[in-house]
Amino acid sequence: MESGSRTDRRRLAVVVWAVLVSQVLFYPGLDALVVALGAPRGISAGMWFLVAEFAAFVSFAAVWGAASDSLGRRTPLVVFGAFGGAASYLLLAVVPTLGLGFEAVLVIRVIGGALTIGAFSLGITMLMDLSGGHGRNMGAAGIAIGLGAAVGSVTGGQLAAIDPFAPVYAGAVVLAGAGLVAATVPDRAAGGGVALRAVIGTLRDRPALRVPYAFGFIDRLTAGFFSLVGVYYFGDVFGLDAAGIGIALAMFFLPFALLQYPLGTLSDRIGRFVPVIIGSVCYGVAIIAVGVAPVVELAMGLMILVGVCGALVAPATMALVTDIVPAAERGVAMGGFNVFGSLGFLSGFLIGGLVAETYGYLAAFLVVGGLEILIAIGALRAVRQLTVADTTPKNTPAD
Repeated sequence: MESGSRTDRRRLAVVVWAVLVSQVLFYPGLDALVVALGAPRGISAGMWFLVAEFAAFVSFAAVWGAASDSLGRRTPLVVFGAFGGAASYLLLAVVPTLGLGFEAVLVIRVIGGALTIGAFSLGITMLMDLSGGHGRNMGAAGIAIGLGAAVGSVTGGQLAAIDPFAPVYAGAVVLAGAGLVAATVPDRAAGGGVALRAVIGTLRDRPALRVPYAFGFIDRLTAGFFSLVGVYYFGDVFGLDAAGIGIALAMFFLPFALLQYPLGTLSDRIGRFVPVIIGSVCYGVAIIAVGVAPVVELAMGLMILVGVCGALVAPATMALVTDIVPAAERGVAMGGFNVFGSLGFLSGFLIGGLVAETYGYLAAFLVVGGLEILIAIGALRAVRQLTVADTTPKNTPAD
């Protein structure tokens, strides 16, 4: 049984990894891509291109979670979401040949986001269904997310330098591959017939979920911020091309990925308080430091520090969700977490884009880094109480 869990953990990590690769492939060449799709050049068009997808993430994450809990099945839904997302990418690539405007592009992004979030959210939920320790399983999800973002940023930058649409085609291939891998993983869904209204009901009945949801919101706000503002910042301020921007993003995503698993496992042993609170403060300070760096070499070096701090926070925050809810409610609980996370991404795009466009890049870094510090200070007591009551470190069997 343990051997089967280990194998399935690897396969599900590949699924989550592939979804992130497909998304991040777009980011380094975002400016050129939106222009090729019929939008004017500038941060505003890039912002709406990303917002359209994540608006669908917000709307449909909980729908997928509730559906999987009600059906007692997750695998076929992950497969459907992955292949549907791949099809939306291919459709996106043919928009210019059909003479459709940028509005059609945004509609396709909404449809694709509604499908892709199923593969992403339920892929993580299937990891939650495995034995071996919540921190370990969420660490596997975290390293998959981080490595996916790292590979996607570097590869996307190289592909965008060849052709603006090359990352789109590559993303479709990767998503289809995720569907094929997901089809090989057996279901371990606890079921329980949880209805969609349980998303709100679970949060009402288990108010402790507000804590990881709040941190998930802010943490993903910072990720959305770097996905949009970071791309334009390194291009406009330091003059990097798409390939260089991809490398700059990878300086964050690579350490973020490589440290997810060990730090997630560490949180199983020492508890969630130190990783969540101390990690968040350090994370916010590091983000601000990137925005005040006078030269590109220092800014890229500080991106490594941002990645390390993010790796300390992310798996412990996700693990808090699994600490709080029983197995039968995990799909809904994780769906809710991803709703707040996607709202965070949306806020990162909107807040970062609007502040950067209105007040400049430095102000945007100060606002986003400050929010990360404020959530840690404001929630310190709640996290301490929660970790003492619900997440006393437990020894989990080796897997």
